[in-house]
Amino acid sequence: MDYGMVGPALVLGLGCIGSSIGCGIAGMATHAVMSRVEEGHGKFIGMSAMPSSQSVYGFVLMILMRGKIAEGELAPMNAIGIGAAVGVALLFSAVYQGMCAASGVQAAAKQPAIFGKCFAALGIVESFALFAFVFGTLLL
Repeated sequence: MDYGMVGPALVLGLGCIGSSIGCGIAGMATHAVMSRVEEGHGKFIGMSAMPSSQSVYGFVLMILMRGKIAEGELAPMNAIGIGAAVGVALLFSAVYQGMCAASGVQAAAKQPAIFGKCFAALGIVESFALFAFVFGTLLL
């Protein structure tokens, strides 16, 4: 049995699962807010899309891992470990970023002046996904 693509599949799959959950959480809050607010819907939709970036990190790392495995520079079992660890980090980061986005959308609907400030928490949560991505890349 060939385990060569398990690690790349894990990092992509877990990152995409997290992104879909996070965007779903934020999207539900956005829908609720848009039903009560007359304008500014686009900015709320943009904030709810923030957790989608973790799937991009998973995709890029999947491509890099696949290449290293094909070249024989990365053992399949090492790829599974890297893929699982980074994938779980991406998953949790996306879910919690979705929760931050949901509360940011609700807060900005009540006080529009704080909309930009709400991105600070989103950026902090995003940084953990970036750390996992960079550390995973360094392990290749």
